[in-house]
Amino acid sequence: MHRPTNPFGPAVPSGPAGSADRPAVRARALGRRVGRLPTGPGNTLTDVTGVLVGHTTLRDDGVGLYSGVTAVVPAALDDRPALAAGLHVANGYGKFVGATQLAELGELETPVLLTSTLSAFRAADALVSWTLARAVPPPVSLNPVVGEINDGWLSGRWPRPVTEDHVLRALDGASDVPVPLGSVGGGTGACALGFKGGIGSASRVVGPVAGRDATVGVLVQANMGGELRLGDRTVTPEALGLTRAGSRVETGSCVVIVALDIPCPAHQLTRVAARGALALGRVGASYSHGSGDYGLAFSAAPSDAPRLLPPAELDAVFAAVREAVEEAVLDALLTAGSVRTPDGRTAHGLPTHAVTASPAHGS
Repeated sequence: MHRPTNPFGPAVPSGPAGSADRPAVRARALGRRVGRLPTGPGNTLTDVTGVLVGHTTLRDDGVGLYSGVTAVVPAALDDRPALAAGLHVANGYGKFVGATQLAELGELETPVLLTSTLSAFRAADALVSWTLARAVPPPVSLNPVVGEINDGWLSGRWPRPVTEDHVLRALDGASDVPVPLGSVGGGTGACALGFKGGIGSASRVVGPVAGRDATVGVLVQANMGGELRLGDRTVTPEALGLTRAGSRVETGSCVVIVALDIPCPAHQLTRVAARGALALGRVGASYSHGSGDYGLAFSAAPSDAPRLLPPAELDAVFAAVREAVEEAVLDALLTAGSVRTPDGRTAHGLPTHAVTASPAHGS
């Protein structure tokens, strides 16, 4: 397949984030547990069997470019046209491509891409091309799904940097290894809760659900206003002697993706997606007018007749989503590192001492 030349230079490898002055570190490495449920082996979305994640990261500190693409690829779509899915819109001020058909039919037909606001439409076009090239026979209708964040506070000089090549790299490079976190992929230019934001991910194991232990994984493109809550404490950049990252007029957006490794009907997945978006409030999200806040949930386990989860099992899944989203946001802030733009703006990563100063807590 022909891939156009990247006008912005080579993409940055999407390994662990962090800054030059400190390595990336997750909350659990600092002794802080979120909630009571056990995690999957990698404590990321890819603990859900059949879910792959890839990033293409565009970062150039010299010119102030911070953008990229994150691809969530359900492997089951190789063998069937759609998976059961649900969408919840907590605030619709965003450019969520494919939202209406996804919500109406309760079906996910393509991988999910996360990128920058004005790159969402290029990403959708590239996703259609990628899907058509792989489908035999090619479909005559397709609903690409792309979420986005407004990362213009850091990357305003480059409002539309993502090309088809960047999207294809993220899709073709998707794998089942633990998800790289922080300032990578679609989270490269993110700011959240006054700090440098980014990609966060976590997982929980609950059971029995549908007769066995089930894995619930989440991935968060964390880019929202508010003030960080750690247990019974509120942690602000100002209290730590740091400047606040992000626009004073909150124009962020945040996308939460939830995957389950058990069959589940679409209307229950819509309820699961709602818990994903609403769980952002546990860490202090403000759900402001200018922030599009979305939750999307899908079942990575195909079924033509999914079993309705009874209330007790559904509550267990809800609890897993709440815990995982809270931990994912915290890890996004911890692993993002700090960014200093050529025009003097600084987005500080969450210092580790702000987390270790607060005792571990249950949810």
